[in-house]
Formats: sequence, structure tokens, C-alpha cells
Amino acid sequence: MPSEPEKRAPHPRTRTLPGGLTSKIHLACDALGRPLGFVLTGGNTSDCTQFAAVMEAIRVPRLGPGRPRLWPAHVLGDKGYSSCAIPTWLRRRGIAHTIPERADQKRNRARRGSRGGRPPRFDKQIYKQRNVVERCFIRLKQWRGIATRYDKTAESCQAAVTLASLLMWA
Repeated sequence: MPSEPEKRAPHPRTRTLPGGLTSKIHLACDALGRPLGFVLTGGNTSDCTQFAAVMEAIRVPRLGPGRPRLWPAHVLGDKGYSSCAIPTWLRRRGIAHTIPERADQKRNRARRGSRGGRPPRFDKQIYKQRNVVERCFIRLKQWRGIATRYDKTAESCQAAVTLASLLMWA
């Protein structure tokens, strides 16, 4: 009777998250399009579930001496971040935000009538600055290894994004 092949446990530093084509980068940028922090997850992970983790990863540098701030002054997000939990999280920390409301949320609020509450404040002029985040992603993807996702492990993918981010700051 042939013996079954032994199953080896993966090395503890590899394969904690899938790298390559099955990974996703959640990114926070400053007003100049430089990365402030990022989180690497599996490709099927929603952006809104990683919002708090990305916010914890950022450090906003000061112009003069001193420690970096832990929270930004203002957050711009797309409709993927419009769930009730994210604006509430931001309000508790005193962070201003500009996040558009999804169409289904508008319909549900209107359906409830006066119990639906007021619509959230939304400034279109401030929201136009959100393209900075998209340009930051484009600058990161100028690195061929990040754009084509050659990295097979989460560690090497994270190292590549960290290196690209540092060079964008330099």
C-alpha cells in the first residue's frame, strides 16, 4: 500500500496572504499624491472593510519638527466608503469627510420620509480633488512588478509597494 505524501506546513514568513494576481492594495494618499499608508489583502476583500486598517496604517508628516499626526484633517472617499459605519467612525475622531451617497441609500432615506433624516453634506468642489488618489495608484503602477503583480508572496508584494512609496516621497 503506497504511503500518502507528507503535507508540509508553509514557512511562517510566506503565504500569509496571497500575492500576485489575487492581492489588492488599499491605499491612502496625501494632497500631493504621495502614499501615506497601505494595507495588502486578498483580491476579493472589499475596500470598506479595510478602511479602519488603512487609517491605522497612515502617519501624516508634519512640516516642522515633531511626531507625525495619526489622523488626517480631511478624508475623500468614493461611494464604496458610504456605509454608515465609516462616516460614524470619522465623526467620532473629528475628521472631516467628503463621501458621496449611493443611489440606494438616497432611495431608502426618501422612502422613510421625515424619519429618514437629512442627507449628508457633500461638496462637489472638494470631491474633485479625489483624482489625486487615482493618480497615486497610476504612479505606483508605473512599477512594472506592481502593475503586472509578478510577486508570488504577500511579503514581496508589500516590499515592492513600500519601496515604490518611499521613492515617490524622495
